[in-house]
Amino acid sequence: MQQDKTWGNRIFDIVNHGLLLLIGIVTVIPFIYILAVSFTSPHEVAKGGFILFPKEFSLAAYRYIFSTDTLIRSLGVSIYITVVGTLINLLFTSLMAYPLSRRYLRGRQPILLGVLFTMLFSGGMIPTYFVVKSLHLTDTLWSLMLPTAISAFNLIVLKNFFQAIPDELEDAAKIDGCNDVGVLFRIVLPLSMPAMATFSLFYAVAHWNSFFNAVIYINDSEKWPVQVWLREIVILAQSRIGDTSIEETEIQPLTIRMAVIVFSTIPIMLVYPFLQKHFAKGVMLGSVKG
Repeated sequence: MQQDKTWGNRIFDIVNHGLLLLIGIVTVIPFIYILAVSFTSPHEVAKGGFILFPKEFSLAAYRYIFSTDTLIRSLGVSIYITVVGTLINLLFTSLMAYPLSRRYLRGRQPILLGVLFTMLFSGGMIPTYFVVKSLHLTDTLWSLMLPTAISAFNLIVLKNFFQAIPDELEDAAKIDGCNDVGVLFRIVLPLSMPAMATFSLFYAVAHWNSFFNAVIYINDSEKWPVQVWLREIVILAQSRIGDTSIEETEIQPLTIRMAVIVFSTIPIMLVYPFLQKHFAKGVMLGSVKG
């Protein structure tokens, strides 16, 4: 009986590892394809086919997207929006989540119902634009950060995390002379680093990938984030080819698109290793503890 169980475990391990390896390969192949095409010469891309390694190495696509300094400037804008916007998100979310996690707060339930209501219904794009315009935020980078300062879903999850922290820690801190702000910044937030790291990654990725708000609120092209400029570069690359034959062109829309994807993906991917330890703990929010 024990022998049958041992062989069953071995077969399960083989099937499990084989399935996970297959899933890993299927997941990685698209990234290899994107990277390979971005470094492939336009003539080889014009021939078609599935490329996993460039036979004719070329930097034409990257020379094209870096032909002006606008992309570097837009990269700086995106980094500024991502860093400052994420700090604003974490500050505002924690400042609202902490009082809502205290059961003795008066009016706590109506406020929570209001937060839940915003998860189901929103004012819409046009009313939001009028609010941003009335606050004189249009054509400023604040219009890309303040309207999305708090995510209702993240707020509720963080509130539940704060609520799981023992009340005895708050009582001990107040006996030592801390007020509510001191308890939040000296006790609650240091104990909530896995949650804060997780939400910082969520907020940062959202800011980095966002381009629709910039299209709506920003008219000055010098303030466009990198995602908007990369979209413009792809459109310009397609219009440049026009009606000419593929073989006679120096660029390929496909190589431009792949180079754009690589350029816009690598910066945010470099952040993940620094948050991986906290992120692995943060994804267990709400799990059974013991």
